Amino acid sequence: MRRKTSISLLAVGHACVDIYQGAVAALIPFFVAERDYSYAVASGIVLAASLLSSVAQPLFGALTDRWAMPWLLPVSTFLGGAGIALTGLADSYGLTLAFVAVSGVGVAAYHPESARVARLASRGSHSAMSWFSLGGNIGFALAPIMVAVVVGHGSLRWTPVLVLPALAGVALCVPVLQMLGRPQGRTSTTPTAVGADDVTSFVRLSCAVVCRSVVFTGLSTFLSLYAPQRMHGSITAGTTALFLLFLGGAVGSVLGGVLANRYDRVRVCRWSYLLSIVAVAGVIYVPGPALLLFVVLTSAGLYVPFSLQVTLGQDYLPSRIGTASGVTLGLTVSIGGLISPLVGRLADATSLQTALTPLIAMPALSWLFFRALPEPVVLRPRPAAPTEQDALT
Repeated sequence: MRRKTSISLLAVGHACVDIYQGAVAALIPFFVAERDYSYAVASGIVLAASLLSSVAQPLFGALTDRWAMPWLLPVSTFLGGAGIALTGLADSYGLTLAFVAVSGVGVAAYHPESARVARLASRGSHSAMSWFSLGGNIGFALAPIMVAVVVGHGSLRWTPVLVLPALAGVALCVPVLQMLGRPQGRTSTTPTAVGADDVTSFVRLSCAVVCRSVVFTGLSTFLSLYAPQRMHGSITAGTTALFLLFLGGAVGSVLGGVLANRYDRVRVCRWSYLLSIVAVAGVIYVPGPALLLFVVLTSAGLYVPFSLQVTLGQDYLPSRIGTASGVTLGLTVSIGGLISPLVGRLADATSLQTALTPLIAMPALSWLFFRALPEPVVLRPRPAAPTEQDALT
């Protein structure tokens, strides 16, 4: 029961952090409307959120491999929210980028340690890790609604209200850390079995996650601007499409955990990326309300592998779980944000449809990388495993 409670609280806390990753994309139309930013300039905001995060997450992952730092959870949660809350108050583009970067660092610091704690609390369960990932996906899905309610009925000057989820996330961290820090029974000195690192497979996995990140970040950055063009609607059409893109991830992450318990993770990821090829093409080329159906399929196809890729990375590098989490949750995911300005520049020069078309190739590349990946052999812990208290301290 304590384990289930810990995972539930961690999942909700994950939602409180990832709501700020989704908020960056959801704020783009308001920056374009109120500050007359071009596509390329607006996508630079996504770049700012991703740039420091892409560098910082592996660094924080390496640090958590050496020392347990559970205090990072509340601190990073607050930074993630505070940065986004201040973006609307910044009059200059430079300050806006700086505040978004602060939020990106907060998000970067949160994920490696939270993934380590979640793996600890779940004891390696695929289903439990999928519920932890579900929390982040729900946060993504709620971001467009939160931004539309707070900023859409006012102006960017209302962004300080967006700090509220971060404050809730900080409060949730306290019982989780107390619960996991409490002794839960006898402690054994028998070490947990750890397999050898498979660096080659981890690199291939990372390349697949990079391709997944490029297509997902490209769509999440420009979908709220592209959907109204295809549906002849207002900004509401863009908010709806972005909400569905993030919400489908909630279903996809749980479905991924269920399928992984029946089939191996590598096979499930291959199927998902094959679906994503068709789905992304539909988003870009199918007009009218049917576009929303393809948005849902794209979201499911890209999110089913999400939590599975995290546990695959941890199993390919069992001696460096923090580093593996920092790369699969951070560096590879953030690289998608580095590509967004290029998509924006191409859109300014041609059209959004032309700029988004190359994204169709990304899930195909992910599928090719997964074709070369084996399902890792996981060595099970011996019966007398260390307690959660041991691993935290």
